[in-house]
Amino acid sequence: MDKNIPTYNDSQTSEEKAICERLMNEINLNLPEAESKIWHSHPVWFLNGNPIVGYSKRKAGINLMFWSGQSFEEEMLKPEGSFKAAEILYTNAAQINSKDLKRWLKKSQTIQWDYKNIVKRKGVLERLK
Repeated sequence: MDKNIPTYNDSQTSEEKAICERLMNEINLNLPEAESKIWHSHPVWFLNGNPIVGYSKRKAGINLMFWSGQSFEEEMLKPEGSFKAAEILYTNAAQINSKDLKRWLKKSQTIQWDYKNIVKRKGVLERLK
């Protein structure tokens, strides 16, 4: 795991830090083969160079985003942006349901859109899996 992710987590308020640490631990446990780093100022995990999941501080709380999340067909994940991303917002670590998170992380491995090559394809997103 990238050593800058705990530094990112430590920079949050105590409740936000608890959320971030819980998310970080669950993601690392369920995506052990993923590469992680601070990308666009927040923690993101990648499979084969393709962004899969990440979290960031928002005004309302900590936002967990799955780049291909709209294709997961999960009601709790809300569409984000104009591509295939979906997100959920947490304001308290107790809101994180490990069973749901584990299911979403499993789906993130099997349902992927190719964000890695979106610039090369001039904004066209293709399904990988």
